Amino acid sequence: MPKIFENTEVAFSLKSDSELERAYWLFKMISCQPLVRIGTAATNFALNANLPVEGLIRSTVFDHFCGGVNEQDCLPVIDSMYAKNVSSVLDFSVEGKEMESFFDAAMEKTLKIINFADEKKSMPIAVFKPTGFGRFHLYQKKSEGEAFTEKEQEEWNRVVARYDSVCKLAKEKDVEILIDGEESWMQDAADELCEAMMRKYNTGIPIVYNTLQLYRWDRLDYLKQLHERAKKDGFTIGVKIVRGAYMEKERERADEKGYESPICANKAATDLNFDETLEYILRNLQTISLFIGTHNEQSSYLAMQMMADLNIEKNDNRVWFGQLYGMSDHISFNLADHGYNVAKYVPFGPVKDVMPYLIRRAEENTSVAGQTSRELMLLKAERQRRKI
Repeated sequence: MPKIFENTEVAFSLKSDSELERAYWLFKMISCQPLVRIGTAATNFALNANLPVEGLIRSTVFDHFCGGVNEQDCLPVIDSMYAKNVSSVLDFSVEGKEMESFFDAAMEKTLKIINFADEKKSMPIAVFKPTGFGRFHLYQKKSEGEAFTEKEQEEWNRVVARYDSVCKLAKEKDVEILIDGEESWMQDAADELCEAMMRKYNTGIPIVYNTLQLYRWDRLDYLKQLHERAKKDGFTIGVKIVRGAYMEKERERADEKGYESPICANKAATDLNFDETLEYILRNLQTISLFIGTHNEQSSYLAMQMMADLNIEKNDNRVWFGQLYGMSDHISFNLADHGYNVAKYVPFGPVKDVMPYLIRRAEENTSVAGQTSRELMLLKAERQRRKI
């Protein structure tokens, strides 16, 4: 398999010289853990104190990792990426609000995005988080097998109705819908609800996709069991695979509560779990469609190699590659340049409301071994190529 990810000219073709410089200095700052901690604290303080810093945030970290403050604001980003054959998954990235009014608004926002996507070829996929549609505690209580009060049951019925409204419209508009994965102690309820939606709407081509976080050692077994039920009951499966986003939190809780950690013992075990799950799905494409959410070059090369070995066309709609906007452009744009289906997750929302997401991105980049240094090396190479 040719090494395609070194091509920085393709990777950064959409970036002007000034945008390239901004990205270079941003990743240089992110590479310094103490600086990220100080920056996070200072940003939170400034926003909570209503200091006039939104303009500064908008012109630096926000514009690098987010498409805009609303859907219309994201259009130039969506259109420019699609000119390079990279599609967009608009992701309303406001987190941590737990009111019924917010859950209804998040559902309406997702319905609006699906209608928006129906009019644009550049947006074949939409997404939502389970806790965007209902309280974390509700999912947790159901996952732990506790009985709901009458009021909680009514609240859960509203969560189910929100899922159903979104999946129904996605089916009508032929827009695939990705449902993100979250913490393990609430995920069983989210999995059950997602499976119910698959049974209802994945008759034929999968519309509803569940997310498997493969730093969890139990997820491949879960997928195999789901696959057996799907074959037996006549529905198809959509699966997004990622390594995962809550590792420290998962391990801390397992230690605190005294149960076996659901997280793989080390990164090598996670990588193996990811690659084995990838292979299982690619060998079962007749009944499982795949969205490969990865910033890992080796896993991307493995997927390309396996697709070639299994005679899967590069542009087969059952296989998509995905990365986050502002990260791993060397993977996204080079894959698209070679004819693969690629979509960038494009977060959006009001600057202040999206800050928890942005802070997690910065912290994640400092904690993922080699991620930031690789981005920096490629940005540096492109600066040299352009003689900046």
